[in-house]
Amino acid sequence: MNAPVDLADALRPRLPSPLQEVEDGPFARRGVRLLLKRDDLIHPDLPGNKWRKLEPNLRAAAAAGERALLTFGGAYSNHLRATAAAGRLLGFTTIGVVRGEELAAAPLNPSLARCAADGMRLHFIDRARYRRKTDPEVLAALHERFGAFRVIPEGGSNSLAAQGCTELGRELRGAADSVAVACGTGGTLAGLAAGLGPGQQAIGFPVLKGGRPHFLQETVERLQCAAFGGRRGSWRLDDRFHCGGYARRTPELDAFADAFEQRHGLPVERSYVAKLLFGLTTLAEEGAFARGSTVAAVITGTP
Repeated sequence: MNAPVDLADALRPRLPSPLQEVEDGPFARRGVRLLLKRDDLIHPDLPGNKWRKLEPNLRAAAAAGERALLTFGGAYSNHLRATAAAGRLLGFTTIGVVRGEELAAAPLNPSLARCAADGMRLHFIDRARYRRKTDPEVLAALHERFGAFRVIPEGGSNSLAAQGCTELGRELRGAADSVAVACGTGGTLAGLAAGLGPGQQAIGFPVLKGGRPHFLQETVERLQCAAFGGRRGSWRLDDRFHCGGYARRTPELDAFADAFEQRHGLPVERSYVAKLLFGLTTLAEEGAFARGSTVAAVITGTP
């Protein structure tokens, strides 16, 4: 296999991503401007935070001469799909460890079929073992099966990913008073907040149910400590809009997303983007943003 080529030359990401203003009733009635940070348009195969989190990990692997990547995800993981696509485009071998041993006997769903078509080797493990996926004995068994590889964590969030996402914050410096993003594993929020300028705040909307205090609070703090040596930027979480957990939806969420799509002609991805926009709209209606202020929503993916 040839060594991976230069990432930017090979992928030609659209950076900085476009910033689009939309006139939306709940915000306009409060005198608040709404901007959409269209990270979903960065690259067709690695949109949004997938590019920003994967790029520094791929660059580090290439610099170290590591040509195989192993990562983890569920049956519909966007992260698995993005990693598989990166492997195809850049010449890495990719291995996806999938939660749910029972899935091995079933036909591949469209998401996993796309991973396989992009050359990813899929390895299914039971859910109990998946919860221990970072244990040395589990990783040792994976090395015995697949040989040498670089581990990229589930969702792609590690210190390198947080550092990669600081550029998102830098692109938004001076553009908005508040910047909101949907959160799965916390890496995007950690980097976004670190990259924003003085006086700007970042708001994270968890898409997983985590209890109070939300487990992501500790995760984001840990990522920032690993990436930057301590907490960086002004940020907070609002965990009211997960709708019961990852990929869970409610009739209220679907009705909101349908209406937003009709108003603006923008397809709204349901697992992350719909919950982000629903939460941000609710905050606007609650008067959380000062009249005359500007808020930006980071659109991280498309349906």
